[in-house]
Amino acid sequence: MYKFQNLRVYKLALEYMDLVYEVSGRLPESERFNLRSQVERAATSIVLNIAEGSTGQSSAEQNRFLGMALRSYLETIACFDIIEQRGYSLSNTATGARELGHQLFIKLQAFRKSLEAHI
Repeated sequence: MYKFQNLRVYKLALEYMDLVYEVSGRLPESERFNLRSQVERAATSIVLNIAEGSTGQSSAEQNRFLGMALRSYLETIACFDIIEQRGYSLSNTATGARELGHQLFIKLQAFRKSLEAHI
């Protein structure tokens, strides 16, 4: 097992990614190569940046990757806003994803803050 696989923030990012995929899977076929693809790539990027930044990196480098994970998270939020704006009905799944996403955002911010003490 790699170091990042034990991180709570990594596990939370995986859970969030699963919810994002659940939401995106309910989008109309016309959004398959646009909004669906965009939100899935952004959610996946969160997980990948946490993993990439955690192994063999300095605190400054890890902080940079966490910053990219945060930007990808915010991209998923913008996608959810677009989903709502377009009137796509996605039940409570999107609400649950937003709630879990906010927890992820807080943990990513706290992780970055803890690293800043070592930079």
